[in-house]
Amino acid sequence: MIAVAEQAHQPKQPQTPSQPPPAGHSSRSALWNTKTKIALGIAAAEALLVWVKNDFTTWTVVIISIPIILFYLLAGRTLDSRLGRDISWVAATAQALAVCAAILVHIISALALILAAIFAAVVLLLLLSDRPQQDSK
Repeated sequence: MIAVAEQAHQPKQPQTPSQPPPAGHSSRSALWNTKTKIALGIAAAEALLVWVKNDFTTWTVVIISIPIILFYLLAGRTLDSRLGRDISWVAATAQALAVCAAILVHIISALALILAAIFAAVVLLLLLSDRPQQDSK
């Protein structure tokens, strides 16, 4: 009871507007967005290269990306240099996204082939079932 009475007699402090986030937080999110944009750009360029060039296959992308991703997982996260950690993260993320894109291209092309076969079967069925009737004169 005494503590409640003491709090009632204390003057209220004016409300201050919300404090902006610490400087490190806003730069961290901006850096994260920049790193993500760079990784997405590299992955998109690799996926486009795989799609355009017949020399690069999905296996080529997978084989190239394995050591890069392993480097990040085994050593890149513990580098002393912040820049080194960021570069290894961008490289590993870009390679992981490129592998996903290459696999997705095969899945989508396989689905497109299956859909084309289904459409062809439906068209053939419709053409064969719609025979003109002969008029007997």
